Amino acid sequence: MSGTWNVSDVTSDGADWLASAGTYPRSMLAYWEERPDAPVVLPCGTVFDVVSAPAMFGRRMLDRLWDEGPGSGPVAEFRGRMLLFAAPGTAQRLPSLLEWEEWGADGRQGGRAAAVPPLLCHGTGDAVTVPAPRGGARAARPDSRWLVAPDTRRPWLPGPEVLLWAAVRAARAAVRISIFPPAEQGAKVYDVSRRR
Repeated sequence: MSGTWNVSDVTSDGADWLASAGTYPRSMLAYWEERPDAPVVLPCGTVFDVVSAPAMFGRRMLDRLWDEGPGSGPVAEFRGRMLLFAAPGTAQRLPSLLEWEEWGADGRQGGRAAAVPPLLCHGTGDAVTVPAPRGGARAARPDSRWLVAPDTRRPWLPGPEVLLWAAVRAARAAVRISIFPPAEQGAKVYDVSRRR
């Protein structure tokens, strides 16, 4: 699934799930009946949390989740950010896991997560704007769309450990790693690959 993502519409079961995050789910569904191309603001923390990543890094995370991991829950793009829907509680736990990884298990800064850009974690007390349930490429806002649309009343949502794994893998793929230390200034470098 890597590289190419098809824009999709939210199914009626997926809309029920999204609406269940709000205070008045039936009113939300009625609103979407009238305006299926309207993005809405939904609260986080009870039905889902959202991890917002810069678009390119978020796509790398998504590729890792699908190519090497368990897949993802719903995922949307909104105003240049990738919104990864996660299990409730992820927004509280993921920052501390990233901080621990950045320092490394041995206590030195520059661990595996040092190349992870700042991720915005939205949980209890936060709200996010989600794309319209319908519209795909026809959406009123071209910068707002579902990449993996909710399609069930109980979608699987990754937790903090899974998203940490994806972020570290995405960062590792983005950074060119060399097994050789950088050459000292003025040092002579010899090509020994032609030795007999």
